[in-house]
Amino acid sequence: MRPFEYVRATDAGQAVAMVSADPNTSFLAGGTTQLDLMKDGVLGPERLVDITRLPLGGITHTGSAIRVGALTTMEELAADPIVVERLPFVREALLLGASTQLRNMATIGGNLLQRARCRYFRDPTVAACNKRAPGSGCAAITGFARMHAILGTSEHCIALHASDVAVPLAALDALVHVQGVNGPRSIPLTEFYLPPGDTPHIENVLQHGELITAVEVPLLPEGARSHYLKVRDRVSYEFALTSAGAALVMEDGIIREARVALGGVGTIPWRAWGAEDVLRGAPARRDTFRAAADAALEGARTHPGTAFKVDLAKRTLVRTLEIIAGAES
Repeated sequence: MRPFEYVRATDAGQAVAMVSADPNTSFLAGGTTQLDLMKDGVLGPERLVDITRLPLGGITHTGSAIRVGALTTMEELAADPIVVERLPFVREALLLGASTQLRNMATIGGNLLQRARCRYFRDPTVAACNKRAPGSGCAAITGFARMHAILGTSEHCIALHASDVAVPLAALDALVHVQGVNGPRSIPLTEFYLPPGDTPHIENVLQHGELITAVEVPLLPEGARSHYLKVRDRVSYEFALTSAGAALVMEDGIIREARVALGGVGTIPWRAWGAEDVLRGAPARRDTFRAAADAALEGARTHPGTAFKVDLAKRTLVRTLEIIAGAES
């Protein structure tokens, strides 16, 4: 790890000003991903601004949403009674997203900003990585790509977005509140992330120095049912091969409202708009779920090692919807 300066911020405005003024300065919160990347030589900020003492934690309940401070830990959010009762698939994603030790360190803001789990991005001895070194190429496309994306990819990058909790948050139309030198703004999570295109190193719409302060999460309506299903190589802590987060409102066997997002397959948390269109107004039965899964994976592009994900992702979504609807396996 390269030497760096450490500064502890006393307020959000000071933190934003320090980071915005210097492209070689970064925020530090839980650090569960950032410090690993610094140790590996992938990241090398010259200064870290510690924001952990700022008043950006806690969960505030309103009538139709919760406001989650960016420094709220994954474990704190998973234990919140309103989340347990009204957002069960968010809780499931949190509990499946990390070990207990990591959940007590990792913050919600940091989880949304976690970097790609691409083995080539995380290995500085690999020269070809457009995300780490723009214009250098993408080693994953011709290399071993089993843990990579099949949706939202480009010829420049197929790195996967690995967050679990971002999947149900995307399905819920969560809103990200940020503070920058020009003041606060709010960004829908479905517009927060950027697919790689020809600029894989630009992963989201934040300007350098903008600080996530809170995430606003709409509550599911009364009577809605939801589930987050994660398929992985081992039951213990592991990243998703595929995952699905869905919520349905059903009446007399008909789906009146549907929200669906996928993980483990997209370069960004993948909102399955097409699947939602298929589900709304349709009977809650297996043929409907299969049609929704086909729509969700439309446009998937595979590379050597990832072709299996198309069928696995469809099966994952179908099973998720069956569980929600109470269908027989």
